[in-house]
This record gives sequence, structure tokens and C-alpha cells, in this order.
Amino acid sequence: MFIIALTYQKSLEEVDAHLSAHVAFLKANYAKGIFLASGRKNPRNGGIILALAASKAEIEAVIAYDPFYIHSVATYEITEFTPTMTSPELDFLINR
Repeated sequence: MFIIALTYQKSLEEVDAHLSAHVAFLKANYAKGIFLASGRKNPRNGGIILALAASKAEIEAVIAYDPFYIHSVATYEITEFTPTMTSPELDFLINR
């Protein structure tokens, strides 16, 4: 499992100019079962995506299609972790 932390590198006006395309990118990856949750940081200086993938390289390949990445709107920090405890609703994340 991966936590992808985005940090905006451009003004919020430029972020908003690419937001619709970014949301389409998110939806496509939810449909593929890669993304589990996403949202804005507070304050609004970036975002967080929770993702499932076999490797960091797979996540990097997915990110390469994000309009925020393509247009240098954000930088990405990818953290891999292994869930060892969850709520019952998230048991499917254990031992992946």
C-alpha cells in the first residue's frame, strides 16, 4: 500500500486550471482499483492519495499520467507501508 503526498508547486489558480483533468485521472484509477481514497490537504497546499499497487515503480508509472505531474503543478512523495491492523471494513488491506 502507498501514501502519495502531493505538494503544489504552482498557484492555486494554475492548480484549478488543471483540476478537472486531475479529477478524471483520479476517477480512472479508482475504476482500476488502484486508488482507495484521496483528498486535499488542509491548508490547501497539496493532496493525499491512498493507493494499492505491486510496487513503487507501478505507482510512479501511474503518476506519470496525472495532469498535475505532466504540467509540473505538484511534486510527489511516495511512501510504501504494510498495514498490520485495520478496522473490519479495511481487513482486505492486511497481507496484500
